[in-house]
Amino acid sequence: MSELINFFENISSLQRSLLLVGGITFFWSIETVVPLFRFKYKKFKHAIPNLFLTLTTIIVNFSLAFLLLNTADWVTENNFGILNWINGLPLIIHVLIALLFLDLIGAYLPHLVQHKVKFLWKIHLVHHSDHNVDTTTANRHHPFESVIRFLFTVLGVFLVGASIGLVFLYQSISLILSQFNHANIKLPSTFDRILSYVIVSPNMHKVHHHYVMPYTDSNYGNIFSVWDRLFRTHMHLDSSKIIYGVDTFFDKEENEKINSLLYRPFEEPKKN
Repeated sequence: MSELINFFENISSLQRSLLLVGGITFFWSIETVVPLFRFKYKKFKHAIPNLFLTLTTIIVNFSLAFLLLNTADWVTENNFGILNWINGLPLIIHVLIALLFLDLIGAYLPHLVQHKVKFLWKIHLVHHSDHNVDTTTANRHHPFESVIRFLFTVLGVFLVGASIGLVFLYQSISLILSQFNHANIKLPSTFDRILSYVIVSPNMHKVHHHYVMPYTDSNYGNIFSVWDRLFRTHMHLDSSKIIYGVDTFFDKEENEKINSLLYRPFEEPKKN
């Protein structure tokens, strides 16, 4: 485990980029073979706005990376945060606590907040307005949302007291799990259900992308499903009944235009 942490502590930008591209390629290939839904769409055309927004996410993360690095260095040097206040834990438990609470503060919490605060919800709408959810949807975030999520991650690092190795490990797992639970793949229902008691499975997360309430406001988790179950935000809906999108912005053509998606936070909602 210590070797794994050391690897992520020294992981290069190239290696992190390969992880992103490799994940998309891997799940893209699988969902082509065993799709959950057989979308009537041009897969490459659909991916264009999603990959563009993935690129803006990368730019935001690299531009603000110094905040993450400085925060991780500061908590380590000053012995600050949950991990630094608990002594004598086995390394595996130490890492698990870090991942659990970074997932809570850096993923679950900002996701929940964006659904509850009106202006932030309009930013987050960009993610929900995909009518053909697949693995490229994972990083379909408005640049404003990328900033919000990044700042919550910094807050998580500060409160948890995570070293940079743990931070990069968390971000890598979060990236792959997000690509996995957004992927348009069909898993055996029993396996998916069992999986959903530990991590956020594809079917569990797809419920969150159903176009109407109350399902839209459920299943906020990204890595661990425990937070949705603990805070009673978990819901189930048979995948055959799921319709992707948001009822207040249901224009499929507009939701595929990059300029429309970038302007989305400033638009007034309307039902179609």
